Amino acid sequence: MIDTYADPGTPDRRGGWRFLWWLVTRQAGRSVTGAVVASVWMGLMALTPYLLSRAIDDGLEPGDGVALAGWTAAVLGAGVINAGLGVVRHRTMTKVRMDANFRTVKLVVEHAARLGAALSRQIGTGEIVTVGVRDVDTISTSLTVVGPGLAAVVTYAVVAALLLPVSVQLSGVILLGVPLMAVLVGPLMSRLQGTETGYRERQSVLTARIGDLAGGLRVLNGLGGKGLFADAFRRDSQKLREQGYRVGSVTSWIQALGMGLPSVFLAAVTWMAARLAAQGAISIGELVSVYGYVAVLVLPVYFFIDCAYELSRAVVAARRVVRFLSLEPDASPSDALDAPGSPAVLHDPESGVRVVPGKLTALAGARPAESEAVVDRLGRYAASDVTWGGVRLDEIALSQVRERILVADHEADLFAGTLRELVRGRRDPAEETITTAVHTAVADDIVLGLPGGLDSAVDAQGRSLSGGQRQRVRLVRALLADPEVLLALEPTSALDAHTEAAVATRLRAARSGRTTVVTSTSPLVLDRADTVCFLVDGKTAATGTHRELLGTEPGYRALVARDMEPDEGEDAETDTDGAADAHPETGAGPAAYGRPEPGTGAAAGTGTGVGGSATAGSSPVFGAGPVAGVDEEVVL
Repeated sequence: MIDTYADPGTPDRRGGWRFLWWLVTRQAGRSVTGAVVASVWMGLMALTPYLLSRAIDDGLEPGDGVALAGWTAAVLGAGVINAGLGVVRHRTMTKVRMDANFRTVKLVVEHAARLGAALSRQIGTGEIVTVGVRDVDTISTSLTVVGPGLAAVVTYAVVAALLLPVSVQLSGVILLGVPLMAVLVGPLMSRLQGTETGYRERQSVLTARIGDLAGGLRVLNGLGGKGLFADAFRRDSQKLREQGYRVGSVTSWIQALGMGLPSVFLAAVTWMAARLAAQGAISIGELVSVYGYVAVLVLPVYFFIDCAYELSRAVVAARRVVRFLSLEPDASPSDALDAPGSPAVLHDPESGVRVVPGKLTALAGARPAESEAVVDRLGRYAASDVTWGGVRLDEIALSQVRERILVADHEADLFAGTLRELVRGRRDPAEETITTAVHTAVADDIVLGLPGGLDSAVDAQGRSLSGGQRQRVRLVRALLADPEVLLALEPTSALDAHTEAAVATRLRAARSGRTTVVTSTSPLVLDRADTVCFLVDGKTAATGTHRELLGTEPGYRALVARDMEPDEGEDAETDTDGAADAHPETGAGPAAYGRPEPGTGAAAGTGTGVGGSATAGSSPVFGAGPVAGVDEEVVL
């Protein structure tokens, strides 16, 4: 069976049937073994009626006890051997199934990782889920019938040969009857492929809707659009159900014919053999053997039809896998240029944003999606005319761009593992480096609060952490990557005000001399930036420091004020873990660090507590004093 870390090989992507054949050839020895064992297993079943007929004709009818005992022992021995072969056959075909499953999963996962950011642009979420779960399972299950399917053909020929000495007429009926059944079932197989393909496509659409519903339920509730979305989901689910009924209808006919036709066939051959026995053309023992042969044929015929059914479904799934594996990732042009030899300006002509090397730049806009779009272009995750040092970013070798420019998404995936594995990624940084990054992200309390510190296990997607803790862990990971250019999306949006201010201060110090871009509308972050780009409708409306824009741009001032006064009842996700999230230097919990209200000198909602009041010089704009625990005055 394929090793977890072994190379799955290069798949044949020329079609569904070729992909299935490639999976068989990857484990040719095991597949042949399964076919041989299954053939012997079914062959012994076909041999048993012959042994019974000999026991009747040579032992029971003439009264020869020794011959009867000998043939009875032969029947018993064949049964015991066949039981063992049945176990070996099942285990062998299970290994074939598991190897095909693991191999296909590795291909799909590795290709998804290879596609990277191009994945979501080329294929929907629902399609990926359907391919990665249902289609892979359908393909692997189909390979378990390959061995029995070949064995069914072999057994069919063996039974016809055994019947030939008994009756040429019966042997001819056997030879012609099974192909006739295949002809009757064949059109249903073709129809099944068509209905199964349509069902899989609609299933992908519905799966994508489920993902959208789960991810945006809170937003839909707030906008009053949950009912509209639910109606659309209901319509799609009804269409999927109708498509499923059509698939089930075809499947039921195939399964009915798979069991019914062999039974009718058995009855017809038995009737013919009984007439021959009554006419004295065959003996009683031969009559018993004929009945046994035909009864045994029920199993091979069923396997033959089941093999055709499973392969019909598998080729549909294989075509979808091949289509996914044929997607191409973003690639550098053949004449790709080298990245600038030293830190250089990143310029996005579409928005007008200029990122000066070695500085902390903040993008502030009323619509987060617009700021994210700018970052996607600067990070080369979207088509654009962005230049880096005067050279178009999309003309530079992609590997160099990914190595030197990092986009840190505030919703990036967190995989299960220890906290240390989570933040270090593929690198192996020194303990001191990790400690520094943890301190910069104000994540000391996370490490101290876990029983094993950095070696504590964290659930997939960081479900064992709070929203603010996950955000700080992601920031630690980005800092340990230590890119030349760090583009961070809303790195502090889930943090309380005091922790947010500390993160902004430490991030500026830690990234001193290196290029950093953050998207935020928090005055605590904006005041630490060297340059703030105020975006309106995705364009740069003004550029300057936070203090300059407050005094010259009414729109910017309104944006910052709105950020400080969330709508009543808004359920914003903040890191409110009590003592666990206390400031690592002052020991104050988040209750002491609400965002300051305009015109006040104390944190909103906190008249007491550590750092709960401010008496230092007030802001020239709002009259707000500095946030407790932070040495710099912040203009709000």
